[in-house]
Amino acid sequence: MEESHRALLRRNRVRLVKELRVDPLWDLLLQEGIFSQDMIEEIQGSGARSAQARQLCIDLETRGKRALPVFVHCLQETGQGALADLLGRGANQVPESLSDHIRPVPIRTDTVAERPQEPRPEITPIHGSGGEKSRRNSETAYVLTHDPCGYCLIINNVNFSEASQLGRRSGSDLDCERMEKRFKSLRFEVLTRRDLPAQAIAEELQSLARRDHSSMDCCLVVILSHGCQTSHVQFPGGIFGTDGRRLAVEKMVSLFDGSHCPSLRGKPKIFFIQACGGEEKDRGFQVDLDPPFYNPASIESDAIAFQTQPGNTDEPDAIASLPTPSDILVSYSTFPGFVSWRDKLTGSWYIESLDQVLEQFVRSEDLLDMLLRVANAVSAKGTFKQMPGCFNFLRKRFFFMVR
Repeated sequence: MEESHRALLRRNRVRLVKELRVDPLWDLLLQEGIFSQDMIEEIQGSGARSAQARQLCIDLETRGKRALPVFVHCLQETGQGALADLLGRGANQVPESLSDHIRPVPIRTDTVAERPQEPRPEITPIHGSGGEKSRRNSETAYVLTHDPCGYCLIINNVNFSEASQLGRRSGSDLDCERMEKRFKSLRFEVLTRRDLPAQAIAEELQSLARRDHSSMDCCLVVILSHGCQTSHVQFPGGIFGTDGRRLAVEKMVSLFDGSHCPSLRGKPKIFFIQACGGEEKDRGFQVDLDPPFYNPASIESDAIAFQTQPGNTDEPDAIASLPTPSDILVSYSTFPGFVSWRDKLTGSWYIESLDQVLEQFVRSEDLLDMLLRVANAVSAKGTFKQMPGCFNFLRKRFFFMVR
């Protein structure tokens, strides 16, 4: 949105909050693509009419150049001419193309008017619980309609400074290549960064959060690094930059919440963390089937011990305060407190299994079902054991786009 349009909305926000009737606007704003259904539901959930009006005015600022002219037109179409005139004096005229396909919403007393169907992407028909019908049901699943469907940032830390006393993460480049190839095939715009200190990691994440995601459906972050335990409120664990400084997972996730990244409100934010959750090694327990053989000499851990800081406070980046999360999933390569194993020759157990499961089941299953398969596959590996897990705050099922 142009700065003059933002200023116009802000100058008149008090009157808009006081007088705006939001209910008649939703269908028109949805038809024009200014907001998705999920984003509208997010605004509607903000509270009473005045709270919805305030949130609508705030969110309009993130919806591109057409947002204000279309909003003014919608006000005219819904009988809110005084507000339309108030904003119209400072807004550009509505593009002529709008008059070709925006019509007043008919009001019927005998039945509810049917909402025009939104355009949907062509998705390969499949069978089972993740079929085409399930993918297209916006009440139970996030519907991905854009190509690319979102950004995927991969941070791959391999080489660490001598002062950090952290070893080289051999095999991580193979993990990175797998994730690049996989998520490109799933219609993500992949951004890869290698060997970043903690501050640079934070800056890359902040840069991604500040991007305009209006034309995207979701966002993905993959972290490949050494890790450790940290104090936390909601999301445990931390990862190390190449300089040996730690960055709390909780702090990273908070950059993408609704207050910091409004253009991702109502859209899924997914994090894959390949790093240790602590230093404890799990030897497992006896089961009927013997696990596959692994060469112990090629297996490494991404673990760094959790060191309690002197006094009663933790490092500044080890604790973060988050609002109640929504539309967020954080998948960890290991259970909090335990190490995460990586083979110098074949890459990490978690990333290798994740890639294999996506290859085999992405057309037929949603993300949570596939993560259960990843957990089962990883838990069967090696002499020392590893158990992936996730913290899930998604509101709906998430299906990747398939060609």
